[in-house]
Amino acid sequence: MAARSRTRTLQVVDTEFSADAVEWCPVPGWHSLLACGTYQLQRPADKAGGESEPPLRVGRLYLYRFSTEEGCSAPLMELQRADAPAILDMKWCHVPVSERPLLGIANARGALELQQLTGSEKSGCALEAVSSLDLGPDRLALSLDWSTGRGESSASSVKVVCSDSKGCVSLLSLCGSAASLHLLSQWKGHEFEAWIAAFDYWNSDVLYSGGDDCRLKGWDVRTGSSCPIFTSRRHSMGVCSIQSNPHREHVLATGSYDEHVLLWDSRHMKQPLADTHVRGGVWRLKWHPSHEPLLLAACMHNDFHILDCRAVLDGSSEESEIISSYILHNSLAYGADWSRLSLAGPAPAEGEGEGLAGPAPAEEEGEGLADPTPAEGEGEGLAGPAPVEGEGEGLAGPAPAEGEGEGLAGPAPAEGEGYLQIHYESPTASFDTALEDVQGRYRPEPLTPAPRSQSSSPPTESSLLATCSFYDHVLHVWRWDCSPA
Repeated sequence: MAARSRTRTLQVVDTEFSADAVEWCPVPGWHSLLACGTYQLQRPADKAGGESEPPLRVGRLYLYRFSTEEGCSAPLMELQRADAPAILDMKWCHVPVSERPLLGIANARGALELQQLTGSEKSGCALEAVSSLDLGPDRLALSLDWSTGRGESSASSVKVVCSDSKGCVSLLSLCGSAASLHLLSQWKGHEFEAWIAAFDYWNSDVLYSGGDDCRLKGWDVRTGSSCPIFTSRRHSMGVCSIQSNPHREHVLATGSYDEHVLLWDSRHMKQPLADTHVRGGVWRLKWHPSHEPLLLAACMHNDFHILDCRAVLDGSSEESEIISSYILHNSLAYGADWSRLSLAGPAPAEGEGEGLAGPAPAEEEGEGLADPTPAEGEGEGLAGPAPVEGEGEGLAGPAPAEGEGEGLAGPAPAEGEGYLQIHYESPTASFDTALEDVQGRYRPEPLTPAPRSQSSSPPTESSLLATCSFYDHVLHVWRWDCSPA
């Protein structure tokens, strides 16, 4: 019998701007903190004489705390919001720097910015800018990664890698207790946008990058950046996600607009270990922080999926199994992350929360991925052609068609109750859920204790996740419960 799993939405947050990045803090003692970044394209009004200014890319950084207290109706509490240049990627350093968590942000001004937490988790905390470094003129910083993925590096040896819209890869180091940035090297890695750059977490001298030129490349900084150590053309479209497995050496996951997740043995990059078709462009991949074979995939037009790579890693399969999907999103699935928090309390009862998650859509569903290669003069987003006048809010793909993507916008109160009715659509189903009252306060689903079975049942593994969808500017916090067969 296969393992049984289900997902359950815990809270839905309107981020006002389009949400594209979300990260749980990995530093011990701060696991309850969640950062969310947004991106919005604003077109200025036309001036007299027909002249117009270029569009502005603006964003906002949110900091939240998640409460694990039993009976908490709205577990996610906002601690801070700060307007900023549009945020295209962000990640926490996995180890404390000067005894504090440090957040790296890749922004639309072409800079890597560092923000450090002040205060304490219990009495109140906030992010404060401590350092910034421009990667070069006329570019967007598109991604970043820390060399600390296994949580074992000392603060003195921390490095950061960034990629940008000019196709460049930049390697930086932290200097001193003030967490100032120093550029070690920068090179042209790709012909078009370098969507993603990442470290080999087992060897910080080895980097990987992926670009809109459909190339996946490896680099060894000890031998210089003039020539990659490998170039793979196995993906047929732009490579936009890469992550090294922090639990098992030589295991690498990559994703592309071609809708495939590939698993590799980094020692043999001519042919992947596995190829899984997820039916949506793979914008982000995240390995589970404690369970080696579990991989979270944000699949743009086809929601979020949890892949079990166990059979691939033990050599018995060439395809990962999609064991759960989270489909309660109206728009492009972008940001995604696992939390390290332990969830208290029982898993949802049988039948509870049904319809919030299900199997991956059928072959013919979830199609329509935008062409990721921008035409000349375009490239306002992270993928696909620049939005036409009046759309313009996205990082990737076209705006939803009329009738789609209503998200939190439905203002009509639920009949007889005075609650805002929110209508969700997915490739497989539609849901109406009253989640807020007329004052905008969160109204959770009623919690029903799971019935106790007389016979002993296998233990349930529970994980906390956060994901965000783009055009409907929504952050979702949800749990995934899995019972082994």
